[in-house]
Amino acid sequence: VQVAESGGGLVQPGGSLRLSCAASGIIFEVGDMRWFRQGPARQRELVARIPTSGSPSYGDSVKGRFIISRDNAKNTGYLQMNSLKPEDTALYVCNMMIRGLHDVGYVERWGQGTQVTVVP
Repeated sequence: VQVAESGGGLVQPGGSLRLSCAASGIIFEVGDMRWFRQGPARQRELVARIPTSGSPSYGDSVKGRFIISRDNAKNTGYLQMNSLKPEDTALYVCNMMIRGLHDVGYVERWGQGTQVTVVP
């Protein structure tokens, strides 16, 4: 089972990007999905979380600007990022709790990350 992000890039302040996070392999179920980010000289920060069912939650710095969503049929999560600011520049990493076909419980899986750079 693997997790891979895509959709990062270079954008101007005020712009938007949509990140995707896809799980591949023999998967029975995907549980919680989370997006983290780590910027230059900053600690890793939880950006957003979406459970299998229920309401998503967001870090204070992105509330009202970012939207997390998921497509369970595709084992894919998304992060729509609007009104981007230079301080949003970071490596964005996806985290999923995945139960493989032969797993007894959920296993935490991490992607390699996708870089988002916001510059004028």
